Amino acid sequence: MIKNLFIMLLFLIFCHGHGSAEAGQEIVVVQSLRIKPYEKAIEGFRSVCNSKIKRLFVSEWEGANVVEKINKIGPDIVLAVGTSALLKIKKIKDIPVIYLMVLNHPHTSSGKKNITGISMKTSQEQQLITLLKAVPDTKNIGLLYDPDRTGHFVKKAHATAKKIGIKLIAKEIHSARDAPSAIMNMRGKIDIFWMLPDLTVITPETVEFLLLFSLENKIPILTFSEKYVEMGALMSIGIDAFDIGIQAGEMAKKIFLGRDIKSIKRVDARKAVVSINLIVAKKLNITIDKKIINNAMIIE
Repeated sequence: MIKNLFIMLLFLIFCHGHGSAEAGQEIVVVQSLRIKPYEKAIEGFRSVCNSKIKRLFVSEWEGANVVEKINKIGPDIVLAVGTSALLKIKKIKDIPVIYLMVLNHPHTSSGKKNITGISMKTSQEQQLITLLKAVPDTKNIGLLYDPDRTGHFVKKAHATAKKIGIKLIAKEIHSARDAPSAIMNMRGKIDIFWMLPDLTVITPETVEFLLLFSLENKIPILTFSEKYVEMGALMSIGIDAFDIGIQAGEMAKKIFLGRDIKSIKRVDARKAVVSINLIVAKKLNITIDKKIINNAMIIE
């Protein structure tokens, strides 16, 4: 009994001390835009990290020296929300920086010992395994990419596809004008088209062409955003912004407990949100496993 009380007392002392130390820390949040996904991410961060937060919005500081302002504040951590925010504060040297809601972290942050964060994408393996659960007969997957934008992602995707027994037919393009012919050349060679968040590839014209190609050739599209599922893609595997915020909060807590940011690796989003268009599935004569449907956002 006395032993149990002693353990409980130690636990309460630890929790109180830890909570007070964390609450005494200050974080500057540099945010690209005031949009719902970013707000959700910050909510997730706050849910695990009980620190004083000061927010700066890039859109309201055009032409201003944001780095200089942050250095004057002297926070314990800078949280960069969105690519524009990360680019604005890339010159910070002596303050730990955690980024989130960034698709592929800019090359300008590569090699920076004070920067880590969470990429706004789920891993290649997670996406392909989820796809195979939904459409198990998949053997050949096609995609277009600009090597300067998503080349690193595609390289890993090739290795992952090979490991799980899928053939990846990836075609390089350097201009959106090359997309239609590259897509047409895949006709009869692929079971599914994998739409990557590559700004060279994804234009309104390319998306329109790709959706028509999908229906005419009964080739489903796997995409990264629910909005394209609403437009006619079969399914999307996206991110959970709130959970990405939690991941960032967990990184911040490690730093507050004395962990060197250099030892905290950059990671992908760990939680996937699946959306499925059952109308498109019916048009393409695809039957989706009920287990996948039960755990997905359904668009009908």
